Amino acid sequence: MKASNQIWKEKLAGKLPETLAREVDIFDNEVALRKQGKMDERLFAETRLRRGTYGQRYDNGQRHDGAQVQDMHYPSGDLTKGPNTMWDAPGMQRIKIPGGGLNAAQLETLAQLAEEYSDGIAHVTTRQDFQLHYIHIEDTPAIMRRLAAASITTREACGNSVRNVTACPYAGVCPDEVFDVTPYSKALSKFLLGHPDTQNFGRKFKPAFSGCAQHACGLTSLHDIGFIAVKKTEDGKVKRGFDTFVGGGLGAVPYMAKRFDSFVPAEEILPLTQAVSRVFARLGEKKNRSRARIKFLVQDLGIDKFRETVLEERKTLEPDPRWTDFLPEAEKFEENALRPGGEEPATGSEDFRRWVKTNTRAQKQPGYVCVTVALPLGDITADQLRALADIVRKYTKETVRSTVEQNFVIRWVSKKDLPEVYEALKAARIGQAGAGTIVDIVTCPGTDTCKLGISSSRGLAGELRNRLAERNFQSDEAVESLHIKISGCFNSCGQHHVGDLGFYGVSRKVGGYAVPHFQVVLGGEWENNAGSYGLPVVAVPSKNIPKVVTRLTGRFVEGRNKGESFKDFIKRIGKVELKSMLDDLSKPPAGDRSYFSDWGDPREYSLEDMAQGECAGEVVSSVEFDLGAAERELFEAQLAFDNGQIQQAGETAYKSMLHAAKALVKIGNPAVPEDANLIVSEFRTRYVDTKKFWDEFAGAKFAQYLFDAHAKAGQSHTADSSRYMIDEAQLFIDASHSCYNKMGTAVGV
Repeated sequence: MKASNQIWKEKLAGKLPETLAREVDIFDNEVALRKQGKMDERLFAETRLRRGTYGQRYDNGQRHDGAQVQDMHYPSGDLTKGPNTMWDAPGMQRIKIPGGGLNAAQLETLAQLAEEYSDGIAHVTTRQDFQLHYIHIEDTPAIMRRLAAASITTREACGNSVRNVTACPYAGVCPDEVFDVTPYSKALSKFLLGHPDTQNFGRKFKPAFSGCAQHACGLTSLHDIGFIAVKKTEDGKVKRGFDTFVGGGLGAVPYMAKRFDSFVPAEEILPLTQAVSRVFARLGEKKNRSRARIKFLVQDLGIDKFRETVLEERKTLEPDPRWTDFLPEAEKFEENALRPGGEEPATGSEDFRRWVKTNTRAQKQPGYVCVTVALPLGDITADQLRALADIVRKYTKETVRSTVEQNFVIRWVSKKDLPEVYEALKAARIGQAGAGTIVDIVTCPGTDTCKLGISSSRGLAGELRNRLAERNFQSDEAVESLHIKISGCFNSCGQHHVGDLGFYGVSRKVGGYAVPHFQVVLGGEWENNAGSYGLPVVAVPSKNIPKVVTRLTGRFVEGRNKGESFKDFIKRIGKVELKSMLDDLSKPPAGDRSYFSDWGDPREYSLEDMAQGECAGEVVSSVEFDLGAAERELFEAQLAFDNGQIQQAGETAYKSMLHAAKALVKIGNPAVPEDANLIVSEFRTRYVDTKKFWDEFAGAKFAQYLFDAHAKAGQSHTADSSRYMIDEAQLFIDASHSCYNKMGTAVGV
């Protein structure tokens, strides 16, 4: 039974660092004030988010992967509250793990918290963080105190702040790295945490470090600021520095980071990031959240003007000893082994040999390997965390890190210990082979717990994993090494833009019922620090996605050229052929009602039957026809982009948004004229001002895409602006479908 917050406060009194203890005490008081109605909800929401505490979807204990969460009581407290607030429904606690680095005691603390306060499961995220779901907000101060006692913080794990600083989990042991980025990532994380210059952002800010340019471990291209280790020789002395990028990001519309400087000296990365933060805080968007990330500021100013502004800001900074205090130790930083290195035994079962092939990676230090612990869906139970803690204590100096692929990496495992480590992992049920292969699918929480979830990303990931595990890809390494990334909505928490096969949740109406769909995203590249982003090709019912994967991988095996990557194969065959290949899967078969429920959830989620009658039927048919035409126009924009017709691509993408807006406007005004100004004006009046478009989370964002495109109509397009317009148009059309779906019988009014 979990102890109360007051008990933990007394138990840990005097045992926490003073600053951490004070931080948690402040939040504890804020929780009490909010419960008594003495603190504004909007202010409280930001303060809890900055401490990693989210609201979440809660659906009567039903998880969409088929499991049940334990029955827990969530008291309503003293406030009069509506349903699904932080007080009468569970939430989620995000836990910040800089660079993913953990020790055994921290693993055990996470196990205890998952067991006592959550559903017994800890979830590893794509930013090396941990999340505990089904947490009651009145327990969060106790959770924070217990984490603080283990030297873990939740501060700024969410909110408009500097998020977790991620870093390559192989830093220090990778044969391809320039140097170990671990101490630099830790120094930046510590420096930025709670820094006064990072407290006034319009949105979040995500840094990342990578030791090399060619692998995907750091994913610097998709971060607000990214550092890649480089060296150069000056006056005969080798100097460490970083190839530095700014303005990357996925989200609804992905932006590739721009190079800020090919060599930023190591002593400059902290003050430079401080200067970037000050510029972002001062010039970044505050009112329109859809354009409040730094990627939009870089795009609006241009990289040259942005660089100039930051460097001028850098000159104004007061010197801070923390900028360089860490450097002597960073130069000397080195991990080492607990046990002597050795050679891998030549014998072993077929399962062991398969596990060694997919789940181990040679270190640059002879005799040692990194072992990847693959976590299906990114989940690990409390007992498995304890077992992992025992393993890293016994075989290493507790050198374990979480990864952006939602796994763990145990570093410094002696090759001769591999059979024992494998047996220990297998006994804990975390010894599955397939790490880094097509079955190692990355997914966000989706409709299980996320309020923004549209389709069941976890349910689909579980189904694909089971089906793909039954197929033997060992004879075709090109297919085995493909990456699948799934997001439950447009926001790319599952990083669908950079997977070989990416999917994100949308909904479509079929026969008057809402049917869960996924957009199929192809052309992304995981390697080279997320070297390119894919584009949507077609929306397919969720139940047909396994067929999509089978068809695409089969075609790849049959038709690829020697040595051709999946990304290059997709580019060569082209979007017309891809769409034709998948077109028959884009509609559910007539009469099969299984398509009206999602993976892992037997319930049928549908809208009420449409209003009967000739008039309503004609309106519904017209809306669906026009939305389909908008999708066709968008596809034409993609083809124009692929053919280098940049201006035509941007203009056609805008027209597709206008067509989708007109489809909705015609519901209330069938005679709306072919005038762009009138269509946009009526759309604003009928759908934005009335808040009918989409929902409270994304309506303003997607409507703004149309308004911005309309305001810029007639202007010239660059390759970047055209690409962004295509992405925004896809999201606007998806939102238009969802708006139409949610209106139900109201379309006949």
